[in-house]
Amino acid sequence: MNIGTIIIIIVVGVLLILVFYAIGVYNNLINARNKAKDQFSQIDVQLKRRSDMIPNLVETVKGYAKHEEKTLKEVIEARNKMATASGINEEVEASNAVTSALNKLFALSEAYPELKANENFMSLQADLKETEDKISYARGFYNDTVLTYNNLREQFPSSIIASMFKFEKLEFFNADEKDREIEEFNTINSKYQIYDIRKYGRAYLIFLDGRGK
Repeated sequence: MNIGTIIIIIVVGVLLILVFYAIGVYNNLINARNKAKDQFSQIDVQLKRRSDMIPNLVETVKGYAKHEEKTLKEVIEARNKMATASGINEEVEASNAVTSALNKLFALSEAYPELKANENFMSLQADLKETEDKISYARGFYNDTVLTYNNLREQFPSSIIASMFKFEKLEFFNADEKDREIEEFNTINSKYQIYDIRKYGRAYLIFLDGRGK
């Protein structure tokens, strides 16, 4: 075997290694991006659930706090903005607006003892806080996944493959901390305990009241 043949074999071997490496990086980028999309869909499910409960909440509050039109209007407008949001940035902004408006609505209930004691209001408040908690968990897992994807996309040499195939940067879903109520979930109902587990990259919340939900 002459030197020319050996050089050809080496070159072909190196090229094959590079090709297989590129395929591996490409597949990792695809998996990371799809995982992030899946995690974001979990947030979307909870955002829709929260939006669906708002009309009933507003109607309940109207019966006891008719003079709080400004706050009720803010809640409705925030919900409508959420319904028309497109893209991660708009959804983040709209979601934070809904959270802020709901916090104001729950705060004003302190001035209306009859509203605060209303069973339907109490039930909706508990359900909404449960949903906010699920959103918070899902958001955390989504942001972790986005961080992994963005790091893979930006780090050398995988950044070369990401640039070649136009893998776009993903945005984080960041909550507006100043508008979030920091409240332990067991203050709503002490029989519930919260556990989070990771399974196949998905966040699961198990609420225990003698059975898993």
